[in-house]
Amino acid sequence: MLWLTHATGPIAMRVAETGVIPIWAVVRHRGRTSGKLYSTPLAIRPTPDGFVLPLPWGEGTDWCRNMRAAGGGIVHWGGADIEVDSPKIIDTAEALPSFQAYMRPIVKVVGIKRFLRVRRVTAHDAESLIGKTA
Repeated sequence: MLWLTHATGPIAMRVAETGVIPIWAVVRHRGRTSGKLYSTPLAIRPTPDGFVLPLPWGEGTDWCRNMRAAGGGIVHWGGADIEVDSPKIIDTAEALPSFQAYMRPIVKVVGIKRFLRVRRVTAHDAESLIGKTA
């Protein structure tokens, strides 16, 4: 399966970075041990307060583990960088309301069982974080 990711990754990254297909985004995250910044193209669903990211290969993927370890990251979606935090693994039942009605049967058929929910960092949250570091 790794070969498929290497073959399609560069194309998916270009499509996700443009923002022209709303289901695609780029998730920017830091390596847990290296501290290196990574960018991963992913399918994504917006929610009123953040995003739901499907985990078709499970929660053991590096990008998911990195986001959880760091407590968040950046989602580049719709042409904007959006800071996110509060990553939480959720199941299909909790994720389905984030998908449009016509997409819900597809999600079930594809068989994705886990999703990562993240919340947008609001200006208030950002001020709190700045206050803690000052």
